[in-house]
Amino acid sequence: MKLWQTKNGTNIYQVLNGRSNSYLISTPKWNFLVDTGKVSAYKKLRQRIDSLNLEHSKIDGVILTHTHYDHCQNAYWIKEHNKCRIWVGWKEAEYAVRGYSPLPDGTFWITKIISKLGNLMGKRIFGFEPFIPDVFISLDSFLMKDELNIRLILTQGHSIASLSVVVDDEIALVGDAMIGTLKNSIFPPFANDVNEMIKSWGKLLATDCDTFLPGHGKEISRELLQSEYNKYIQTITVPA
Repeated sequence: MKLWQTKNGTNIYQVLNGRSNSYLISTPKWNFLVDTGKVSAYKKLRQRIDSLNLEHSKIDGVILTHTHYDHCQNAYWIKEHNKCRIWVGWKEAEYAVRGYSPLPDGTFWITKIISKLGNLMGKRIFGFEPFIPDVFISLDSFLMKDELNIRLILTQGHSIASLSVVVDDEIALVGDAMIGTLKNSIFPPFANDVNEMIKSWGKLLATDCDTFLPGHGKEISRELLQSEYNKYIQTITVPA
């Protein structure tokens, strides 16, 4: 199980990988799960968290970077088991209650086809157990707790209200704002608004973070993010 630690001593464990990543942000007093993975991974998720033998073992909250099925299918069950709160971008709260978030548009010809076919299948294949979020993030920067240097920032583009989690201004958990499955590219295969997504990369670069943990694949360096941002910022279209 991979572990990152900030200079302040905050631990970030990668508790799920493979189809999608989930991370546990852990301090002596608080534990926050970032994304929950698919329901088929629920048992593995619970086992890996239990195996950490944390002194404070309760999950105090779930932060969803967005409400696509592969990131939130276990949100209902985690909330029920831990009696914890769920943070979500405010424009996606209705999807949580509905139990279905439409798949984003494809950014390449093959993913455009996949997106259209997936949305035809709809909730039957890509749905999840509905849940009621507790905290709706609508600000560009939201400090979770006074005693913790954990900020939630809106990084829209992949979805309409995607969030990133900035820990101690060193490490950012970015969901699908970028991907870590390719060696020299972070460009996601799906995004509803590419312009907004690239602007969100700029938001993340405006932090002091040097490590970015995506929802899929391996960690991304600041150098790669900066290089990709410099390349794609030139392609942003400005409405007439």
